[in-house]
Amino acid sequence: MAINLQKGQRINLEKSTGAKLTNFCVGVNWGAIEVSGGFLGFGKKTTDVDLDLSCILIDENKKICDHIYSPLYREDFLQRLGLPKGKLVTNDGALRHSGDDLAGDKDGDDGLDNEIISVDLGKLSSNVAQIFFFLNNVGKEDFSMIPYAKIRMYEGTPTRVYEVFASYNVSAEQQYSSKRAMIMGKLYKKEGAWKFNAIGDATDDASLAHTIDRIVKSYV
Repeated sequence: MAINLQKGQRINLEKSTGAKLTNFCVGVNWGAIEVSGGFLGFGKKTTDVDLDLSCILIDENKKICDHIYSPLYREDFLQRLGLPKGKLVTNDGALRHSGDDLAGDKDGDDGLDNEIISVDLGKLSSNVAQIFFFLNNVGKEDFSMIPYAKIRMYEGTPTRVYEVFASYNVSAEQQYSSKRAMIMGKLYKKEGAWKFNAIGDATDDASLAHTIDRIVKSYV
């Protein structure tokens, strides 16, 4: 049975059989914004929500050693923020991003993840000590307007779920007025074993760079 995580909860990456969870997906599911409209309020209007699932990898010296974020960010924009070019695969091939979803679920929750990062801890460089997963809203909406945002860890592939290990309904935790970014959780290594911490902190960060800077200064 999947673990229903609460904000701040820490878990071991260990299945009910006692086996270690080493190859899994971290997926995020969110909804587009729907408002009633039309004549006398009938019908509905849907606004796309473009969230970006990203991650940074932190080494044993508490420095960023690798990253995954959207290659669709313009290179000149990233240079102004002091960030390297976006990419979908880490240098060691241990983490892979499924690619950008620019809209979110329409017509309600379809039960599928919009963006997914596949993780193979067996391929991970030995100097990696922490991996932070976070969301940034490319649009102008804040998280209080988005109907749901959920994160889950599961065994499977980006197109097929075999078994859900843990899930976390991030948007159920707090009010998100004026918040446009979210530090969702982190994988971290302790005494040679990998664990997961559900963070779920929303922020008013205006850009990807602000979120990364916040993580390095306050969460590492």
